[in-house]
Amino acid sequence: MLTRPELRGTKAAVSSTHWLASAAGMAMFDLGGNAFDAAAAAAFVIQVVEPHLNGPAGDVPIMVHRAGSGRVEVVCGQGPMPARATPEEFRARGLSAVPGSGLLPACVPGAFGAWLLLVRDYGRLPLADVLAPAVHYAEHGYPVLPKAAEMIGSLEELFRDEWAESGRTYLLDGRAPAPGQRLRNPALAETYRRLLAESQAAGGTREQRVDAALRAFYEGFVAEAIDRFTTTARMADSTGRRNGGLLTGADLASWRPVVEESVSLSYRGLSVHKPGPWSQGPVFLQQLALLEGFDLASMGAGSADHLHTVVECAKLAFADREAWYGDPQHADVPLKTLLDRGYADERRALVGATASGVLRPGSPDDRAPLLPPLLDHDAVPDEPSWLLQLDDGVPAVVRRTAARGDTCCVTATDAEGNVVAATPSGGWLKSSPVVPGLGFPLGTRGQMAWLVDGHPNTLAPGKRPRTTLSPTIVLRDGAPHLAFGTPGGDQQDQWTLNFFVNHVDFGMGVQEAVEATAFHTDHVPSSFTPRRARPLALVTESGRDRAVVEELRRRGHEVHEVQPGTLGKVCVTGRTGDDLVLAAASPRGQQAYAIAR
Repeated sequence: MLTRPELRGTKAAVSSTHWLASAAGMAMFDLGGNAFDAAAAAAFVIQVVEPHLNGPAGDVPIMVHRAGSGRVEVVCGQGPMPARATPEEFRARGLSAVPGSGLLPACVPGAFGAWLLLVRDYGRLPLADVLAPAVHYAEHGYPVLPKAAEMIGSLEELFRDEWAESGRTYLLDGRAPAPGQRLRNPALAETYRRLLAESQAAGGTREQRVDAALRAFYEGFVAEAIDRFTTTARMADSTGRRNGGLLTGADLASWRPVVEESVSLSYRGLSVHKPGPWSQGPVFLQQLALLEGFDLASMGAGSADHLHTVVECAKLAFADREAWYGDPQHADVPLKTLLDRGYADERRALVGATASGVLRPGSPDDRAPLLPPLLDHDAVPDEPSWLLQLDDGVPAVVRRTAARGDTCCVTATDAEGNVVAATPSGGWLKSSPVVPGLGFPLGTRGQMAWLVDGHPNTLAPGKRPRTTLSPTIVLRDGAPHLAFGTPGGDQQDQWTLNFFVNHVDFGMGVQEAVEATAFHTDHVPSSFTPRRARPLALVTESGRDRAVVEELRRRGHEVHEVQPGTLGKVCVTGRTGDDLVLAAASPRGQQAYAIAR
């Protein structure tokens, strides 16, 4: 029994991780916009209403299919590390890893620039129309999500005593807001307004006005405020000390978002597209290449064979992620071989009858893999309480149990055949102090880079840290079929894989596939500090057949059952075979929302 209907329409579809964002996106079609305008408007609203999970200074991969092109492109909104960011710089500070919070791990803000590029080059509405809903919610307020209220509550002491600008932004009379309480961010509203004012003052074409807003952010008043803050402030972070930052205005001025070709693989007759190895996107394709050699349909959805096979293939694919992924502009990533059918055949032979607890990367092109050593991590002091939160880089309230990452998702499809999928993240309220006068914090994606020499993901100036963000677009015979993504940190490409296999191999409708009982493995180290792993863990939502759970345990899996409806928030839009638009959204978390018209 579905909790929500699968939506279909003839004009447009939007699905995102917040109902206000989905509504804002759909409103763009009434102004004459397309799917790209809709996705950008939704994303700007999400920067306001999900501040615990993302912000303007965060990062985002935006996957786009322009109607009739037969191609999928990726707008890279992952900013690089600053020019001063070297392993030696961190080691000189007595650090063996990049911290997960504060000013030190800050990258160049990529999200805002990427969305502006989408509006300029793919959309057709004025920037003022696309930004208007976000300005409204920042100025007039929005109801605080329960998870946001919980996170602010866990950091209340930090915001009062150390991160004063964060306190002014997120606390009400010195206290955390209650769930559902109205929260405003006037400084962010003013930042948006000033960007729009400088855009309008520049005159010229629509595209030239968007370029003026880009300059105002990356070379003008935003960059100046960030430079002033990171180069003069000393702020508490997860090291337990007060540190300044490495990011400067020059780093922002030298960067602009770029458009790249997607990476793709054919699976069961569908063309599946992902971002490159600066994300974890290709790991989705590697899993598909392995699974293609199994008859999943005959195993039956939810069977022990199904779960065991998917989890063991995930372990192999993610082990390759750990050894081989990084920014291909700075590292020799053997991606062609990693996605080769022959390589997948070799790796598939490692899938055995019992669970593997060993991280086993392959040797593409006969190259020896390098797995950075996991560092011993000292226990975090109980006081102050916020140190426990900052010590773990995930955007979630952490308790002394395994943590789970989160982020956001936006997808949109229109009747013309334009499709977009994006997973905005970074710059969340727990990551870094709010920059005075701007209303948002910096991102801390630098925590995902290694300080170990010789690894594809070793930190370096101007290099993108390998991120977890990973939206997907699927084409069928060159035409758009599905666009989807989910929050979830390292688990994104497991939870969306569940959805995709449910739909393609088990024949479920998209809403049924979204709602099906989810699972994943915690086999590989987390990409977030402090990089914990549980090599034999198989995490599943409860409610499965007890015989299946016991059989998985017999095969050596350490099965951890969690509450139903807690793993992922998959959002989907797409087109049916008869040219209807479709949309689905996960009921998990009670905030994702899909609209079709």
